[in-house]
Amino acid sequence: MPLDVQAIGRGCAANMTQANQLCGLELDKFKAALAEGAQITVACTQEAPLFKEVAEDFPQTPLTFVNIRETGGWSKDAAAAGPKAAALIAAASEEMPPISLVTLESGGVALIYGCDDVAVDAAKRLADRLDITVILTKPKDVTPRAVNEFPVLKGTIRNARGYLGKFELTIDDYALPSPSSRSKLLFGTAHNGATSTCDLILDLSGGLPLFPAHELRPGYVRADPRDRAAVERAIADASNLVGTFDKPRFIHFEDSLCAHSRSNIIGCTRCLDLCPTGAITPNGDAVAIDPNVCAGCGSCASVCPTGAASYSLPSVDALMRRLRTLLQTYRKAGGESAVVLFHDGDHGEPLIDALARFGDGLPANVLPLRVNEVTQLGPEAIAAVFAYGGAGVALLMRSRPRHETAGLHRAAQISGTIVAALGFGEGIVRVIETDDPDRLRALLDAMPAGIATETPASFIPRGAKRSVLETTFRELHLAAPSPVDVVPLAPGAPFGTVQLNVEGCTLCHACVTACPTHALSDNPDRAMLRFTESLCVQCGLCEATCPEDVITLEPRFDFQAWNAPLRVLKEEEPFHCIACGAPFGTRSSIERVLSKLQDKHWMFQGANARRLDVIKMCADCRVEAVVNESFDPHTAPQRPPVMSTEDYLRAREAKKNDPSGSH
Repeated sequence: MPLDVQAIGRGCAANMTQANQLCGLELDKFKAALAEGAQITVACTQEAPLFKEVAEDFPQTPLTFVNIRETGGWSKDAAAAGPKAAALIAAASEEMPPISLVTLESGGVALIYGCDDVAVDAAKRLADRLDITVILTKPKDVTPRAVNEFPVLKGTIRNARGYLGKFELTIDDYALPSPSSRSKLLFGTAHNGATSTCDLILDLSGGLPLFPAHELRPGYVRADPRDRAAVERAIADASNLVGTFDKPRFIHFEDSLCAHSRSNIIGCTRCLDLCPTGAITPNGDAVAIDPNVCAGCGSCASVCPTGAASYSLPSVDALMRRLRTLLQTYRKAGGESAVVLFHDGDHGEPLIDALARFGDGLPANVLPLRVNEVTQLGPEAIAAVFAYGGAGVALLMRSRPRHETAGLHRAAQISGTIVAALGFGEGIVRVIETDDPDRLRALLDAMPAGIATETPASFIPRGAKRSVLETTFRELHLAAPSPVDVVPLAPGAPFGTVQLNVEGCTLCHACVTACPTHALSDNPDRAMLRFTESLCVQCGLCEATCPEDVITLEPRFDFQAWNAPLRVLKEEEPFHCIACGAPFGTRSSIERVLSKLQDKHWMFQGANARRLDVIKMCADCRVEAVVNESFDPHTAPQRPPVMSTEDYLRAREAKKNDPSGSH
């Protein structure tokens, strides 16, 4: 492949050594670099095992690998791929934080679920490695075994929950086998509601899966009993599920930031609507994410408006620092019109490799950036591409994705609307769903040319997800070719404002109490309702909570409002206590109460009208006035006695019989 050493040198400030056979004749160059002790980036992944073996003698030297061959050097545009190579090399050296792990432990207690001899035969093969129990649902004719090495029972699993090492099952139609079964297995009296626990489940029933997104549930192995090859693979997989296993903790969750509900009123359900595995469940005013069940799709982090759920593989600020280095280096090395191609390792990387080996390779301006799951990306990562000087974003997915992609499409749609309004171009944020390398190249070539900013941002993203998002969009607006202040967004967007019917608002502050992000706030010194638009996530709790029904949501992105201080939605002069002069309540609320009570309630009519003065007093003076007055509430006019049906009929009969009509 051609190697533009000058372009790489312009982009990468570090010392650079070129070799034609670093893994063979020139291996001493690598050893000499290791001996210096400085961080080393090797632009070769094919021979990474050899380089790692050699580096074992130098454990203090940080070592990183990057592929510039399949991603750029093997392409019909390879001659122009120098800036891309520089960008990939520089970005690879960005430090990624360590991965937090969740430990799952399995003792090998296995339940095999089936309906015929396929399940029993699988149990025979696994009995020497696992502690087996077989449950047959609506069993067909099954030949009794001469020796019962493991129990074979009848039952249908009604409910299943859990994960590797901790499954809990509820079983109906549960029955024990008859010891005297002769030609076929017979069962005794069945009952419902039996419970069972196990470490792993091998499902050969051929029925519906026991779990949503079942292929992502750790410890649950499923195969069609009619597919012998699939059954063989399932048996092999189940046999290895004994011991201690580590899986990444994909999501970091702060329940104090969650906008799910307040006071039993439901607000945001974005993550609950998208989680494919059922790892997210309501938990009071917040939600709970079970890290043992979470499969790491990242959809919850992508759509979470408050930053309560954030992706940890890597964190959003670490990913965006790599993105920053990638685009800054590409521009510094002379590259133009950069398009960032986000892809995963399981699907995107092999597709890019196949395109390089057997097709035209990636375009020279397409910078591939691997993430754990493309569905983890939110609007902040997409917007950062344009803020840092990119001209397009492509999000590569399978034609039949493993995960729910609604959150990714929503992030792409919101980001695309905003960058188009700011003058970067139309249709420059694309979700590409393909398994064909040549089609990938064709779709990348067909992407519209975006407009890269002439003043790219240089901010270093740090902190929690929401603060990174706020910084990114402010910088995007500053870098925009044609900035506008307000961008209307579709319903459901996590950005917007609240519209208040000022006349109907009583300043009760129920909305302030409900607001999970403090976008709505009061003023302890004045009767006031204030709003901070950059904090609003459009959860709808204020709208649902307002007793006067005077709040409505308006999805939009108002850059001017994001940079403005608190906006006062309504303010009133306080009512002053007629006894001590202290301010309390609002004039409108006090006058509203007075109008409802005056001449309409016996306690405030006639000679009692002066009692209305207590409504005009603060709490302390009101108590003192009532105590001094020695008001007796039992002097109220006596209510008419309660009459039963018999009393009513008796009175009516008496009236008929009394000619004077005195009754």
